[in-house]
Amino acid sequence: MAVTPGHTAVTSGSNGTRSAPSRIVAPIELPASGDELAAEAAAQLGWDAVLLPRLTMFGRRVYVVARLRPEAHAERIALGVGPVTDRASVSTWTWPELAASAPPPAAEIVGVLAVARHWRTGLAATVPFARYGDAAMVLPHSATLSHDYVDNCLPRARAYGLAVVTADENATVGLDLSGRDERITLGEDAVSRWVNEVVYEQLLALETPADAH
Repeated sequence: MAVTPGHTAVTSGSNGTRSAPSRIVAPIELPASGDELAAEAAAQLGWDAVLLPRLTMFGRRVYVVARLRPEAHAERIALGVGPVTDRASVSTWTWPELAASAPPPAAEIVGVLAVARHWRTGLAATVPFARYGDAAMVLPHSATLSHDYVDNCLPRARAYGLAVVTADENATVGLDLSGRDERITLGEDAVSRWVNEVVYEQLLALETPADAH
């Protein structure tokens, strides 16, 4: 069998037949850094608070937009209780016998977002947080130009109440899907308390200059 220059012939096995490899599709690239796109998306969504550096929680890489709760923060200072990020310890705060003595949540989480090249990655990252409040994913505009996005992504995003922000080749962002305010969210539990403590720690770290230690 003749092989066209520039193509690699592949032998299929016992029958000796050969076939050319399938065309490789170049991966979709982000038009700017994740930090830049997250900041632009937060502004587009009207999330007026502090954008924290990207965090990894539950194996998901996300950006959290949050602010301190002044009264709760002041109470924590008075009690001498800083952020507690040990999950086992935080989980006890929801026990009936300990709930009354647990420190108050000192962070207000405005929203959680993920910057991803593909909607499936963005969905997997944000759905766990959408159960507790506003969440969104930021995608390259070119990633939304497919039947897969329209037929599979948008119905799932609507079901979970996720917002979708797109970024064109110039990194200009636009809102493609608004999140649902009327969706049912979970109340406070051990997971949300732990996330709040992680965010609280990050907010304090931003307020404390590095040379103050």
